[in-house]
Amino acid sequence: MPTPLSFYTANTPNGHKVGIYLHEAALPHRQVTLDLGRGDQRRPDYLAINPNGKIPAIVDHDQGVTLFESGAILSYLSARHGHLHPPTAAGQWQVQQWLHFQIGGIGPMLGQLWWFLHASDGANREAIERYTREALRLCGVVERRLQHSAYLALDHYSIADIAAFAWLRTHRELRLDLAACPRLRAWLDRIEARPAVRRALAAARDGQPAEA
Repeated sequence: MPTPLSFYTANTPNGHKVGIYLHEAALPHRQVTLDLGRGDQRRPDYLAINPNGKIPAIVDHDQGVTLFESGAILSYLSARHGHLHPPTAAGQWQVQQWLHFQIGGIGPMLGQLWWFLHASDGANREAIERYTREALRLCGVVERRLQHSAYLALDHYSIADIAAFAWLRTHRELRLDLAACPRLRAWLDRIEARPAVRRALAAARDGQPAEA
């Protein structure tokens, strides 16, 4: 039987988000790893799937649904399959607000910091300082939240944790000092130790088609 789900990705935080969910939910899928350096994301066949030319994207062949944007994909998959999907509307909206906190804050700020540290041709001290301050401020928001909740949105693991984890785990690469965030560090360690998370990150590193 054909695999019901195609997953277009690369070894990046946004790709990791969806890969982790697929492995957590044990959803059979075909992983298609794009070479971003080669420009696979700009090929006409891929732009037909994601006109924004970014990863990740999925095609749910059973439902005839094509989606891009990692937050939309996580929300769709959790609602469709029920895994890590809170049973109440109140719980679902708690998850959504913290998912959007990652999409609107953590991802863009840490992404800009990565660019100025590792991809920019010239050193821009002001930009690095600005994005470092903002990244650490956001880490502080997470630290304070974890004083009151075992996980980011609820007292149990959710897609909001997956989304934030995929970016915050890059703190060493981004030269962020998390000494003042012991709860955040413990939260990262708990998620990193999950078998499905390890499988998903390994699949992303290997760049090989994988079945959940």
